[in-house]
Amino acid sequence: MFGLVSAPVTGGFVGSLPSLLAFSAGPLARLSPLDIAVIAIYFAMVIWIGFYLKKQANTSEEFFMAGREMTAWIAGLSFVSANLGSLELMGWAGSAYQYGILAAHWYWVGAIPAMLFLGMVMMPFYYVCKTHSVPGYLKLRYGPGASIVSAFSFAFMTVLMSGVNMFAMAEVMKVVLGWDLNFSIIVSSLAVAAYVALGGLRSAIFNEVLQFMLIWGGALLVPILGLVEAGGWDGLKAKIAHNVQSGLVPPGDYTHMWRSMGHFSDNPMGIHWTGIVFGLGFAISFGYWTTDFLVVQRVLAAKNLRSARMAPVIGSFFKMGVPFIVILPGLLGLVVLQNPDGSLMHLVGQNLATPGSGLHSYNEVLPLMMVRYMAPGLLGLGITALIAGFMSGMAGNVSAFSAVWTYDIYKPLIVKSARDEHYVTVGRWATILGVIISIGTAYMVMSAAGIMDYVQALFSFFISPLLGVVLMGMFWKRATRQAGFWGLLIGTLTSIGLYAWVKVDPSAVRYVAFSPLAQALAQDMYRALWSVTVTVIVTFVVSLFTKPKPLAELDGVVYGATKIPKEDPVPIYKNEWLWAALAIVLFLGLNIYFW
Repeated sequence: MFGLVSAPVTGGFVGSLPSLLAFSAGPLARLSPLDIAVIAIYFAMVIWIGFYLKKQANTSEEFFMAGREMTAWIAGLSFVSANLGSLELMGWAGSAYQYGILAAHWYWVGAIPAMLFLGMVMMPFYYVCKTHSVPGYLKLRYGPGASIVSAFSFAFMTVLMSGVNMFAMAEVMKVVLGWDLNFSIIVSSLAVAAYVALGGLRSAIFNEVLQFMLIWGGALLVPILGLVEAGGWDGLKAKIAHNVQSGLVPPGDYTHMWRSMGHFSDNPMGIHWTGIVFGLGFAISFGYWTTDFLVVQRVLAAKNLRSARMAPVIGSFFKMGVPFIVILPGLLGLVVLQNPDGSLMHLVGQNLATPGSGLHSYNEVLPLMMVRYMAPGLLGLGITALIAGFMSGMAGNVSAFSAVWTYDIYKPLIVKSARDEHYVTVGRWATILGVIISIGTAYMVMSAAGIMDYVQALFSFFISPLLGVVLMGMFWKRATRQAGFWGLLIGTLTSIGLYAWVKVDPSAVRYVAFSPLAQALAQDMYRALWSVTVTVIVTFVVSLFTKPKPLAELDGVVYGATKIPKEDPVPIYKNEWLWAALAIVLFLGLNIYFW
């Protein structure tokens, strides 16, 4: 009833030149003409949107910031969709298979407070100073030193993240259709390069809104049918508990979010509640949602300050619903995925799912579930949703790379004064460059056990220290130019150094993550907390021994020295503070229910 084809995929990771144009053997499913038509229509729409919007991307403001014309709803949907690519869908579904419902923390504690803080507290500063990027804000606050460090680190991170999205899409094509990974990476990257280079940020935003609709329409069927087969939420919990007791699933509490957080040994992730609250809830979450230019750029494109503040609030409601289409499939995979002989399928780390092993990796749980439940036509819709997610995730990173490279690296360091058309041209070529580099980084992901282990490590390297200098600069008038540079540099090197220490000496994890039981994601949380702590301490100490800027130069960049524009009164149902309060109530309710 539910399955299509159960043969294992044996396609290789690396092939010779002829294999780039060939499909590997053993696809899980074959697309019907209806499936192919659905995918073709999507690609036609994407390319058409790119060509249509090209005429509205002739100036730098239009190409890099979409003309700052987006409504709160468009900016909000784009804001949350930029974080909902195929990387997000596949990576967190795989993490849910590994760690259980603990992965939902990355959607609730790891997102909602930070999104609301961005909209209600930080957005006025970003919007009032009319910056094109977070490194641009650091230049206004600290000067070129901190800005250049953040620009290079962010540009490096975006192309790495773009490579992850590229790999995630190729993984879907390998598992579902049997396509060679190399073939999928090259073809899909060419499509994204053409699309983003045509329409800039405006094209990326429109594609993200389209992708948002496709994901909810194409991926929602999997958890619904899965819960029906498992006997509802209670039936799923009972089946997982039975598999744990029978030794079919590694020991751990897979269905409670907080109950197993009292001790490192009580949960599959090997993490304590302090790591979730302070490492994820503050260092990673606030770093990503308030300083990662990929998502902040979408809000900066809003048409006015009220829209810019409402966009993250609107996005927070949709973000709270995403675990139902991402985390649930991973949990369901623990009980419903079967081998051809009817036995329970066991997924393994990416590094163990080698060619010829007949094993599937954690990252493949979502496409495996799609093949199990989706009939012809619906399978095409589901694959289109993942393709849309890939296009969105990679386009978002590449467009952010283009803006940061042009405004924060090329313009201040290479060509300081040129016509506006010149910088738009540089931005288009930077898009192509970002895609080329991303192709190389896509292959780096193959050595990671899980996609999200790799991603969260990148966040701990580059996002957490950035949070420290942004918060110190935005809320402390005494923070100085030299402090911003050294705080960011030393904080970044601290995180990278701790990562290298554990790689060289695995026993060092007891010092970095406070427990030898800490798995990769748990280590990332504590490493991020160390990084932001070191950044804040260094920024504070250096500021005490260096001269701060005069107060007059801090207007627009520091809380207390900036005059926030007054907003016209609106009906209560349009008030952003009301909706933020409702989001907090819903957030608390979800955490209590799944305690």
